[in-house]
Amino acid sequence: MPAYGSAHLRDRRHHPDVLEYLERIQDTLDPFHGRFLIHGPPTEVVEGSWPGSMVLIEFPGLAEARAWYASPAYQEILRLRTDHIDGDVVLVEGVGSGYDPRERAVKLRAETTGERD
Repeated sequence: MPAYGSAHLRDRRHHPDVLEYLERIQDTLDPFHGRFLIHGPPTEVVEGSWPGSMVLIEFPGLAEARAWYASPAYQEILRLRTDHIDGDVVLVEGVGSGYDPRERAVKLRAETTGERD
């Protein structure tokens, strides 16, 4: 099942270190089959507020996403970004192609009422 690395980046600065990070990140992703799906385009806010930009990277699975983030190659360049851009980064497993949110509602309702399947 695919997994994603998602970042909400605020106060972006085009510091030379950040540019170097951008030049080097793809080489850290390639061994883990990571690919950018979203990389900081302007966002259209339709609810609430969204200061900053979004990055979304897809991986074949959560194991690959975790391995990429922990890899020596990525850890070597991480400070190039974090020293200059504030943000939040999460790794999350995606849902399968047959995902139905109604099934999730049934499970959550059961948890709330103490019922079991």
